[in-house]
Amino acid sequence: MDNDYFSIDAILAENQKIQCTFKVDIPDMGHLAGGSDRDIKSLTKAPIPIWLAYIMLFSDWADFTIPSPFGTRVRNALKAEPRSVKLSNLVGAGGLWYGFGKLVMDILSEDQANGISEVLTKAFKGRLLEVIDQAQHFAALGPAGGGGPSTDSAQSFREGLDGTERELFALAQESAKRMKRWHEGNDKARR
Repeated sequence: MDNDYFSIDAILAENQKIQCTFKVDIPDMGHLAGGSDRDIKSLTKAPIPIWLAYIMLFSDWADFTIPSPFGTRVRNALKAEPRSVKLSNLVGAGGLWYGFGKLVMDILSEDQANGISEVLTKAFKGRLLEVIDQAQHFAALGPAGGGGPSTDSAQSFREGLDGTERELFALAQESAKRMKRWHEGNDKARR
């Protein structure tokens, strides 16, 4: 994911919300907390988009808790079997779990950021082989694509792909199709 101003993926990832607890009273900003109060009072908890949370956190107006998509429960599930976790369900808005994780890392202490980085890296490595394998399998099925046998676990895995993984799936599938066409073209030339 690019941190480009015009990147839709970056915009969607930055729009994810994190739970903040305000340390100070903030006048005329009660609408951020979603209530009918005019002001935000100290110790109020509210989900804030990460792009706005940067300002609140670095100004020391609020603290935040690590979002549930990177909490202990998800970490344990990823450690047990990375392919079993539906990453797209964890963050919504296009399923950009890796991009959201990168943004969360940017506001954490170095030790915490290293922990999240390790989770992201291990999850990616643990799922990449399956992404490529399934992409090649579906490329080999031909133009129909879905006419072959597909196990429930394979379909469930594809449905749970993060946006980045979906892009890799499409690239690997197209690459396998091109390789097949090239190979078939060379076989005809040799005959």
